[in-house]
Amino acid sequence: MEREKAFKLLLEYNKDKFHIQHALTVEAVMKWYAKELGYDADYWGIIGMLHDLDYEMYPHEHCIKVVDILKAENYSEDVIHAICSHGYGITVDIKPEHEMEKILYGVDELTGLIGAAAKMRPSGSVSDMELKSLKKKFKVVTFAAGCSRDVITKGAEMLGWDLDKLLSDTLEAMRSTENSILTQMSDLDQ
Repeated sequence: MEREKAFKLLLEYNKDKFHIQHALTVEAVMKWYAKELGYDADYWGIIGMLHDLDYEMYPHEHCIKVVDILKAENYSEDVIHAICSHGYGITVDIKPEHEMEKILYGVDELTGLIGAAAKMRPSGSVSDMELKSLKKKFKVVTFAAGCSRDVITKGAEMLGWDLDKLLSDTLEAMRSTENSILTQMSDLDQ
């Protein structure tokens, strides 16, 4: 799988900068986890980048419409399963099975929560965010209410991790990749 092909496909189905930045963030976080755990970072990254491919254009068919899109682009069944499984219990009954799928399931919502918390900071960045601060935001269910705490918690449980591990590792992943994502978003504007 080539990143350039995946990125072109992402831009074909996503025009909103928020959705594009979310895709790039999840891509970067998935690559970070893959490297930490000894897996193929490029493969995990593409899964992360394309995970919400159908959401902007087909929000009521999220994790459903993507099957036809990816099949038309000759993506393999394992890629399709991985992407669809992040909608488990929400829009589809495709359960995350592999470690990568379980991480995607948990970090998709969590990256949104961390991103929203970063915007509230004076720095506007995750670079100076502490786990303690993130945990406070996590407990306030009205903050970033669209980011399901249940899904994040289930993701940690699926992995056999405590919630703090998922929160702290994802925060670290976002800290280490934030500048790269901002650069990529800036490049889109040019």
